[in-house]
Amino acid sequence: MEAVAKNGMENYRFGSVDYAVFLGMIVLSTSTGIYFGCIKKSKVKLEEAEPTLPTTTPERRKHDFGSEKMSEYLLGSRNLKVFPVAMSLIASYISGVTILGTTSEIYNYGTQYWFIAIAIVLQGIAVSYVYIPVFSALQVGSSYEYLEMRFHSVVRSIASFMFILDEILFLPFIVYVPAIALNQVSGINLHVIAVVIVVVCVFYTFVGGIKAVVHTDAWQVLVMFLSVLAVAVLATVYANGLNVLFDDAAKGGRLIFNNTNPSPYVRHTVWSVLIGGFSYWTSFNAVNQTMVQRYMSLPSLKKARASMAIFTIGVAAFVSVCCYVGLLIYEMYKDCDPLSAGLITHDDQLLPLFVVQSVGHIYGMSGLFIAGIFGAALSSLSVVLNSTSLVILEDIVRGCFKMQPSERASTILVKSTIIVLGVVALSLVFVLEQLSGILSICTSMTAIAAGTTFGLFTLGMLVPWANTVGTAVGGIASALLAGWISFGTQFTIAAGELNSQKLPVSVDGCVGNVTLRENIWVDEEQVFPLYRLSYHWINPIGVATVIVVGALVSLVTKPTNMKTLDPDLISPVIHRFLPKECFSGRNLHAQAHKNLLNVS
Repeated sequence: MEAVAKNGMENYRFGSVDYAVFLGMIVLSTSTGIYFGCIKKSKVKLEEAEPTLPTTTPERRKHDFGSEKMSEYLLGSRNLKVFPVAMSLIASYISGVTILGTTSEIYNYGTQYWFIAIAIVLQGIAVSYVYIPVFSALQVGSSYEYLEMRFHSVVRSIASFMFILDEILFLPFIVYVPAIALNQVSGINLHVIAVVIVVVCVFYTFVGGIKAVVHTDAWQVLVMFLSVLAVAVLATVYANGLNVLFDDAAKGGRLIFNNTNPSPYVRHTVWSVLIGGFSYWTSFNAVNQTMVQRYMSLPSLKKARASMAIFTIGVAAFVSVCCYVGLLIYEMYKDCDPLSAGLITHDDQLLPLFVVQSVGHIYGMSGLFIAGIFGAALSSLSVVLNSTSLVILEDIVRGCFKMQPSERASTILVKSTIIVLGVVALSLVFVLEQLSGILSICTSMTAIAAGTTFGLFTLGMLVPWANTVGTAVGGIASALLAGWISFGTQFTIAAGELNSQKLPVSVDGCVGNVTLRENIWVDEEQVFPLYRLSYHWINPIGVATVIVVGALVSLVTKPTNMKTLDPDLISPVIHRFLPKECFSGRNLHAQAHKNLLNVS
């Protein structure tokens, strides 16, 4: 059977048109880096000096990371455009993990996961009105600088180290997923593909800085969206019609939108996807440096909100398309499960196989699809490289170790970091080859750092009496609890002590003698309850732990005196509950502004 499958795949191997489309994407990425790094130099705008009136709020230090050159390299001198930044925001989260993981999730577990699109819309509102205004008012260079302003430099340093660990854990996922996809349709060695991804991405990030990253992200995201959309449209045309598609999905138990089971052990329910999805997406998009760095590269709060609005609509639409493609995959393989038939070895190879066998006969389609997957990988990887290098410079070297490197030393440090992270990503790819179920593993692992860090910021912005001791205790408690659950769950799965919640598949339509893999049932009652939780709950548990423990410990130690609190450190949604004394400094500036106008 495997030989038959192999011969069938050979009929759809990459052709010259596919390679041309794919290589075109690589050339464009490299050229963008060269253009912004070597050709288009930053033009210094000479403006006439004019007397300025004091603002109604205390003027904040605008970070230049030691020099205007570094500010240009890392933040685009805070003067980028809304649309490219919005596309870069999408690229920050949408990667090959999302594309391949979402489609296989629908195929294996049904459409209840689509509720994540609703969670995305809700988080967009929360991020725009609760979190972004704080960073915009403070004009931070790094999001973690807020934690030092609000609490203590130690809290900032711990959160920065957690971010770096989080991104290092995520790096191999970004590289491995598109490598699997290209290997599936071309037969090129997976490790060779991984090297190409990292080298191309490191090059244009190294040379062009954030401008190269943002502008490359913009068209890479468009290619990514168009490729998946093209696959969805063409596969629908070749299918038996929408009515048959949804009827077969319903008969196969895939059409699920009303699973309100209150059990936290069920993988996807209305509650787990909405609550867990909202918490996870908000954790990432509200305070993670990869996102905040792009908010801060825009000149105003209004434009930052506009970019978030485009991001929210774009990602919700993209995830919805991926969910629909998952149904198309089920329609094609409802009578012959590819994993059981030996056509693939991992669930995450489902989409590449589907593309090859459904629309692979169309010249250039396989190349366009792989270009989209690669675009997603390159954009996500470049965002991580750029943001992590900023955190190491601003939060570790300048913040934690209190060093003030020169412009030359800063440049060397940032660019060396980019290269080192590329090497680390390649090294960790070998570890991932032994794992399956990319979406749940990635979400579980990153939930440790993401949930804890998000809890720290939320505690600072929404709980005015929170103090440093409470924040530290809450953060430690959250990291330990989330880590315990996450790692314990992975070890339990590896030991085969949990039942697979995959929906049933069929091999009745397979050619040859194919039998379903035996699904061994185990008694999960013997497993520790926390290890049986749906992966959606790990993040909200971590966030809630920080907020509850931190708020309570702050109350019983020495709560922050809210009368002396800088209101810019607190989210605007809480301002109405703050004492009037908080705004005394702001009122003085407003009066000075009024007096100067009267004199004029």
